[in-house]
Amino acid sequence: MSDYLPDEVVLKILHRLPVKSLIRFRCVSKSWNSLITTPSFINSHLSYNSSNSDKLIVRHGVGKPYLEHYKLIEDNNDSSSVQIQHIDFPLASSRFRLIGSVNGLLCLCELERYVLWNPSIRKFITLPNPCITVKSHGEIDHRSAFGFDPRTNDYKVVRIVFQDGTKTSEAAKIPVVEIYSLNEGSWRITSAGNSFSPGFMFNDAGQPSASLNGAVHFVGIDRDDNFCPLVLSFDLGDEVFRIIPVPNGAFRPTGYVLTSVIGGSLSLLCHDSLKDTKQCCSIWVMKEYGVVDSWTKQLTFDFEEGVLLGLQKNGNILVETELPVLIHCEISSYDPKSKQSKNLGIFGRPFSFCVENYMENLVLLDKPNDSFQRRVSRKRKYRSWSLQLGQISAVNP
Repeated sequence: MSDYLPDEVVLKILHRLPVKSLIRFRCVSKSWNSLITTPSFINSHLSYNSSNSDKLIVRHGVGKPYLEHYKLIEDNNDSSSVQIQHIDFPLASSRFRLIGSVNGLLCLCELERYVLWNPSIRKFITLPNPCITVKSHGEIDHRSAFGFDPRTNDYKVVRIVFQDGTKTSEAAKIPVVEIYSLNEGSWRITSAGNSFSPGFMFNDAGQPSASLNGAVHFVGIDRDDNFCPLVLSFDLGDEVFRIIPVPNGAFRPTGYVLTSVIGGSLSLLCHDSLKDTKQCCSIWVMKEYGVVDSWTKQLTFDFEEGVLLGLQKNGNILVETELPVLIHCEISSYDPKSKQSKNLGIFGRPFSFCVENYMENLVLLDKPNDSFQRRVSRKRKYRSWSLQLGQISAVNP
């Protein structure tokens, strides 16, 4: 590999290099290109850098037709400035939605079409069609999630499909569960639906589920237990659903709640009500995964006309706030101590925003690449639209 350094030393150096450098270094020699694109190097590079997640990725939908846009926000302890970077979205369709993000790899869905996208290396792959067809209009209800199984070092997409939308019969309460494995490159139907809690009803408004400890997590209520709020986890390894109770009063059945991962812990972003002019927002963190008694309320605050999106390392809270322009919102960084907000200039439709942890990685580098579809004209149009909104906000502070 090198005439001057032992191979093991070179390998240790390469493991610690940023993704951009490694992409360039593939041109150094055939042996370096072969090494950097091997699954073993991709996995070990991710392991070495798993603790260096210093960015947040933000999804926001704008325009007619609806198009998703993505930004990277530097996430550090400095509250004086916020650096934001735009990412080119590779898909021109207006119907894709984010269903999950883990280790910097994003999964997007459009009906039966699923795509895995790695913004770090500007690469995406389209997955084969699932086993079960979901009609855009009709009797089928479903949920999708995306997670990582550390036991097999595999990324998996989970589809939970109810084949009878009326859900009145006992059979209708048992969903069909199918899983896509990136390692295997195919879908398969499992018997996991037998462990699904019959009374569980999703309450996540279709937002991405949180992936942690080899499981994906949904928030919902138990219709068979006085509509008691709870979290439903699906273990990607043993393929079993489990119930995780939440603290009494954490959120109401009618509340708007999102699952998230904050500081490596399973978290709940809770809104007491979306109809009141002032609502109570809170963040609950499970300090020890799987231990119900370890649920801790990390913070609570009252906020007018805002939706809680995430927590920054500097203690500020990312919230979705309304603009003077109807049906449009933007992201603000809210300091709960000073009760001051800073607009970040990221605009979009209400409830189109999503914030996830992000880290650069080489995942998918060893896979055949789908074509990257550019949207230059729309991108310019979007920048112009953003500028106009910024001017409107300045006129109407």
